[in-house]
Amino acid sequence: MTYPPADARAIFVTQQKRTFLAISILLSSPALISQSWAEDNLNKSTINIDLPTLPVTGNPLGVASDELVVPVAVLNGRELSLQREATLGETLKSIPGVSSTFYGPGSSRPIIRGLDGDRVKIMQNGVGILDASSLSFDHAVALDPLVIEQVDVVRGPAALLYGGSAVGGVVNAIDHRIPKEKLDGITGRGEVRYGGADDQKSGAAVVDGGNGVFAIHGDAYKRESDDLDIPGYQASRRLRQQQSENGDPVDLRRGKLGNSSMKSDGGALGASLTFDKGYAGLSYSTFNSNYGSIAEPSVRIDMESNRLDFSSEFHDLGSVISGFKFRMAHTDYQHRELEGGEVGTTFINQGIEGTLEATHAKIGDLTGVVGVQFQNTDFEALGAEAFIPKTSTDNKAFYMYEELPIDLLRDKDLKLSLGGRIEHDKIGSSGGGPNDPNNPGSPRFGAAQTKTFNPFSAAFGVLYSLEHNWSWTGNLAHTERAPTYNELFANGPHFATGQYEVGDSNLALEKSNGIDTQIRWKTEKRSFSIGAFYTKFSNFLSLANSGNQRGADGEINPIEDPLNPGSTLAGEEIIPEARITGVKANFKGFESEAKFRVYENHGNLDLKLRGDYVRATNSDTGQPLPRIAPLKIGVGLDYRLVRFGARLDILHAFEQDRKGPEELSTSAYTSVNTSFTYQLPSKFHLEAFAKINNLLDEEIREHSSFLKDIAPMGRRSLLIGLRGEF
Repeated sequence: MTYPPADARAIFVTQQKRTFLAISILLSSPALISQSWAEDNLNKSTINIDLPTLPVTGNPLGVASDELVVPVAVLNGRELSLQREATLGETLKSIPGVSSTFYGPGSSRPIIRGLDGDRVKIMQNGVGILDASSLSFDHAVALDPLVIEQVDVVRGPAALLYGGSAVGGVVNAIDHRIPKEKLDGITGRGEVRYGGADDQKSGAAVVDGGNGVFAIHGDAYKRESDDLDIPGYQASRRLRQQQSENGDPVDLRRGKLGNSSMKSDGGALGASLTFDKGYAGLSYSTFNSNYGSIAEPSVRIDMESNRLDFSSEFHDLGSVISGFKFRMAHTDYQHRELEGGEVGTTFINQGIEGTLEATHAKIGDLTGVVGVQFQNTDFEALGAEAFIPKTSTDNKAFYMYEELPIDLLRDKDLKLSLGGRIEHDKIGSSGGGPNDPNNPGSPRFGAAQTKTFNPFSAAFGVLYSLEHNWSWTGNLAHTERAPTYNELFANGPHFATGQYEVGDSNLALEKSNGIDTQIRWKTEKRSFSIGAFYTKFSNFLSLANSGNQRGADGEINPIEDPLNPGSTLAGEEIIPEARITGVKANFKGFESEAKFRVYENHGNLDLKLRGDYVRATNSDTGQPLPRIAPLKIGVGLDYRLVRFGARLDILHAFEQDRKGPEELSTSAYTSVNTSFTYQLPSKFHLEAFAKINNLLDEEIREHSSFLKDIAPMGRRSLLIGLRGEF
């Protein structure tokens, strides 16, 4: 999939790639850990395939998850295999505190503690994914879960290490496309899937090889699915009732979620030199996807993202600087919105992001890192429906993070953490003009302008380890986020959300103060944690309905055509106006999860519990903020005996009647899913699996979804698959 590049764009891309390669030269793992089950182990009651939890994200000093001050969830190994879905948001929503934007099977982005968009940073191997998913809910994350090996989720402010776009948290997808460890021989894995409510057909293959010094990686995947089968009406009962009361046509579509089919494919090649004390490598990857936009029955999105990565890390270097990490990625992203097969609007995002981080040697017991981070992106929207002008964003940051362990008496330990970050953001708009052939509506973008911001963030944390496997953590954080280009300069109809969006170039920094605390208990086979958080925003940048109406041409409160309701006299569609404004807001809630071994005889049986709740309020008006997931509680059973495994997961979401303006309530639901696995006798470590989703065939609508009233989750379905490793 290509598009005709302008001369200026070609020069820009060439210059950025030359810069990327020059810096890489200057500064210049294995596939999924396999579970082994040899024939001589069959006399054992259970094969242990649990993988150690070793988070990468929010963990600059490389400590175990139990030693981290910030709450980090890790999904890898068998658990990741069982949770994989078509999108990142759906894959992660089983983690307490995480929900999804669900815009159909083709697009779903994670929400952490009620915060989404540019407040949750999505990364790939520690570098931001420079797509357009934070701009609009119908834009997919340029990543397929089939080829990732681990996902780290930092719940809560992580702006200290990753910038203002991590004020809500971080999701880091790790795929090992640049091998980081010595490899002598060839390893690999593969997986095929068929079925589900969307009748998907998907497969992926990953291969790594090396001679102990030079390692290479290759992966490829393909996914195809039909329109999603749903258990009832596409429109919710409340929406149908509202349509009837207003005299509007009632949406009686049922059985299928229209325009929700998708096709995607991609792959990567990577190579690295591995040394006794580190590695240096490159990778090139591509992601392609074509899927329907649920809110616009005639619109499909055709997306392509090409990415070039460089990564290097060295450790045990000396008595001053003990190690360093350098990561950088150049991304060339674009997607076209096709209306009836014709290109309507094209979104282009190109840029470089990188981090250089150095670990200093111990100063007494003090350890820590200092780092610099940079990002430079150019965004452009082409077409009559483009609601954002051509923009450029330049970000530079310096940060430091320090930890000090303190030994106390009687098996008690204390660890203090402290850090700060300062950024400089420059965001420019090229404005608009009456003679721009690509953007007929661009005069509304006004004159060119540039805005600068200097956000500052700081955090202080405590980890208090007590005897008997108990520990307590507490975190205080002050975070600041610069407004994004769309919050500053948007001005036009955004049909994916059904609003005419208007930014404000005079916006100030978004600022918040938060506290987070967690109690943890863990033994070899049991664990428990419960945490609470409170975040207060003194200036929360919110997109809210202004009460005005707009024609698609920008006319404010136009006269409606009596012969064509919903349209102006000129035939333009009338849609509500939404403006970006700064308000005071607070977010508070809790998260809890537990795992207990309840049976050990003929196999192992584990009981799993979870729960989370978020309450978000506009402090200026006292009204709830929209799209906040309700209270959820869950219970699960996981049984394993030799080659056989079975699990049952039950999640109950309560009714959400605490809703924002212009929002409808969502009903309670109980989601019941089950899965079965069987390890086949084979040198390729084959495992067959079957998943039954929505066993009760309930109508499930996620309140956090922008399309909850027209896009329910899939009906009861069976998905089968086979995966293997060598």
